[in-house]
Amino acid sequence: MYQKLIKPFFFLFDAERAHYLLADLLTFSMKIPGVSSLFRAIYGYEHPSLRRTVFGIEFPNPVGLAAGFDKNAVLVDELATLGFGFIEVGTVTPKPQDGNEKPRLFRLPEDSAIINRMGFNNDGLAQMKKRLEARQAPVIIGGNLGKNKVTPNELADDDYCQGFETLYPVVDYFVVNVSSPNTPNLRALQEKEPLKQLLSRLQDLNQRKPKLKPILLKIAPDLTNEQLDDVVDIVLETGIAGLIATNTTLSREGLLADPAVTAEAGGLSGKPVGDRSTEVIAYIHKKSKGKIPMIGVGGIHSANDAIEKLRAGASLVQIYTGFIYEGPGLIQEINRAIVSEGL
Repeated sequence: MYQKLIKPFFFLFDAERAHYLLADLLTFSMKIPGVSSLFRAIYGYEHPSLRRTVFGIEFPNPVGLAAGFDKNAVLVDELATLGFGFIEVGTVTPKPQDGNEKPRLFRLPEDSAIINRMGFNNDGLAQMKKRLEARQAPVIIGGNLGKNKVTPNELADDDYCQGFETLYPVVDYFVVNVSSPNTPNLRALQEKEPLKQLLSRLQDLNQRKPKLKPILLKIAPDLTNEQLDDVVDIVLETGIAGLIATNTTLSREGLLADPAVTAEAGGLSGKPVGDRSTEVIAYIHKKSKGKIPMIGVGGIHSANDAIEKLRAGASLVQIYTGFIYEGPGLIQEINRAIVSEGL
């Protein structure tokens, strides 16, 4: 039904407008008695072998929703009915911000891809905390943290620390996002010294809490092997819980879509980033001798795509662009394949 009816309808609209229409439809549907139970029956899939403990958290299954889809934590209860093992909200910044000018989201159907330059548009930490406090679903939640556009890099640590302190009571793990290409100079924070300083400061805050919560670093697929070596050293040295590999790419290599669209600025996600994301996972897994747990994300449009990332060294996977192109049935498809493959 998704491929024949729902997807063609929403693809008639501008990509960002379609996203909000889909969110409204999902919210409305869940208010109809019995619909949430129906969705769980259709899309849910449970099996003992899917359960796994990563970062000290027991996940009911290893398929999660990546950050960016539910930036403001407004759909957590609704999305939880689709069978996700965990949901990552954000990226969230301390203060609300509008993000970049529209249009800023572009589909590349020929490539099963999306280009976005959203620019961390979000309602801010206070609103996210309020919504997460009110949620009903017991699903595992990750909080993806960013800095405000107006915050200079030399003060960026303060934004991330504020995010950590505010969301600590309402999320299960944190993600430090310094790899989005859509906030000016943000990726400079991936350099060794500023990154080490930021993660060390967050870990210091973490150590003062009654319970440690996993802190993960989300990295770009565009890093060189030398930069990945630095990332491995920093993760092991600071003691953060792991990595998310990878964010969107600036590369446009091999795309089939209209050059007028591929030339749009922003990060590319979807099938074209899949191989590079898996390469990064495999490289880090080998370099760290398997000591760094990872969530694999990027170009997962099928069960086989997810299996490749797990075999490369990921412990969990996330979907976003694949979720849009393939529909919610992808979650169950991946989970069934994981059981079938004995992973």
